[in-house]
Amino acid sequence: MTHDPRPFGRLLTAMVTPFTPDGSLDIEGAARLAAYLVDEQRNDALVISGTTGESPTTTDAEKDALLRAVIEAVGDRARVLAGVGTNNTAHTIELAQAAEKAGAHGLLVVTPYYSKPPQAGVERHFRAVADATGLPIMVYDIPHRAGTAIATETMCRLAGHERIVAVKDAKGDLAASSHVLARTGLAYYSGDDAATLPLLSIGGVGLVGTSTHFTGRLAKDMIEAWDRGDTAAALALHRTALPLFTGIFRTQGVMLVKAGLNALGRPAGVVRSPLVDATDEELNQLRQDAAAAGIVL
Repeated sequence: MTHDPRPFGRLLTAMVTPFTPDGSLDIEGAARLAAYLVDEQRNDALVISGTTGESPTTTDAEKDALLRAVIEAVGDRARVLAGVGTNNTAHTIELAQAAEKAGAHGLLVVTPYYSKPPQAGVERHFRAVADATGLPIMVYDIPHRAGTAIATETMCRLAGHERIVAVKDAKGDLAASSHVLARTGLAYYSGDDAATLPLLSIGGVGLVGTSTHFTGRLAKDMIEAWDRGDTAAALALHRTALPLFTGIFRTQGVMLVKAGLNALGRPAGVVRSPLVDATDEELNQLRQDAAAAGIVL
């Protein structure tokens, strides 16, 4: 199956979900944060209600309101993908259909987590979601969170579905990714900020980032340098951004992104339990990592 080689552009950020001090959804803040990510951090697309968006602790109604607000804010100049993945196929389909109705440009669907289905179940889950809407799908392969990897043969079979067009690759297995890239037209986006350049070197097309709330311009420059064949510049940019590419994950990434955004006066707010707000020490370390990347927080 032949797909658009970059169906969602080069750079996407998995956007945090801003909350007010009492923990309720900050719709106006979400719209402002989305505009900042697109207009100042050079994102081609945003992922709403992914894990970084605290999707496990937002209601279906909140997901819908958030998606609609972000589409209204930036949908004319960036693609907006809805994270709809759950470990319940029927519920995932409900979320996917609601996202399509809200105007989403695509879907991010994670491997069903915790229940650890066999590959036959994994494949059936993704096909069922892909059959349920007309939206293009980015499959999210993150076994260290989901508990189950998408096997190479399973991924290659899924690539035959006309609406399964991309992968957010957080497997950490470049050989497996290479095999799929050699056999399919799937667009591979790194799901690990620091692994973007290595993935580009085997045929990847971009990044779905977390640190890109702050490193977006660097990451976009790096990908564009690689695309034009300037590997030295791409490597230099990778090394520049590396302290924050990795530092954002010293603890749970949402916690540090929100701490950094709050420090900048950007919409973010608190995290919802079971996450906890970053400590002063964690924020200070984040500032050091950012400074090492030439970024002031």
